[in-house]
Amino acid sequence: MKAKRFITNTACHILLAVLSVIWVLPIVYVVLTSLRKEGGSYKSYIIPKEFTLDNYVNLFKNNLGGLDFKQWFLNTLVIALFTMLISGFMVIAVSYCMSRLRFKMRKPFMNVALILGMFPGFMSMFAIYYILKGLGFLETGLLKQIALILCYSGGAGLGFYMAKGFFDTIPKTIDEAAYIDGASKWETFIHITLPMSKPIITHTLLTAFMGPWTDYIFAKVIMGQDTRYYTIAIGLWTMLEKEYIQTYYTQFYAGCVLISIPISILFLLTQKCYVEGVSGAVKG
Repeated sequence: MKAKRFITNTACHILLAVLSVIWVLPIVYVVLTSLRKEGGSYKSYIIPKEFTLDNYVNLFKNNLGGLDFKQWFLNTLVIALFTMLISGFMVIAVSYCMSRLRFKMRKPFMNVALILGMFPGFMSMFAIYYILKGLGFLETGLLKQIALILCYSGGAGLGFYMAKGFFDTIPKTIDEAAYIDGASKWETFIHITLPMSKPIITHTLLTAFMGPWTDYIFAKVIMGQDTRYYTIAIGLWTMLEKEYIQTYYTQFYAGCVLISIPISILFLLTQKCYVEGVSGAVKG
């Protein structure tokens, strides 16, 4: 039995090691390419012959021939932050209502939301485009950014099922005890439910932030050819177009490394909320 267990554990460790290498290898390639001094899009080797930080420095210089990485980064950060706040509020509000309140159209609404959630969002992008055009949201770059925030946030309330499931696990007797102590529904939600729901709130905010940060389809349809108001996903893809790829290929990889930093920082700042759980609740 011991020998069999040892063989099984060894096989599992080998499998995990192989999967780790497969997972890490693309990341290592991106980082090495971002530090490569030799230009061009294709090389027969992975490890650069010479290393440099110029690819990162050049991204923040005004010498990209109309490709303004700093502006793209700022555009995406603003859009992602507003989307995170609006979407987070909508998801938490809708999920709490679906979990705690009982009203006439509750079940039909949940069924409709479930069915609509089965269809990918980009199926409606052309209809959304013409609606935004008819409302005048596509006339200026600033209005296009507002339109993009509205698109990302508009359907957020339909993605309430995961948060609702989390709220369902919180005993209603806790709410009833708070009501007996004189707390209102709002006070119960703020002082008891939210501190107990830090893991799902953190997950909701991170998901809402990462959506605009990585989206290409909706952003490209709405922004069109207005390069100054591009998001980071469109901007980086532009660097791979035929007229730019030979010059900006290594800078493209440097940009890929840089855009991972805000998400990593946000996760590091919020990861403790995953393990706090119910320890933060204060009855009253």
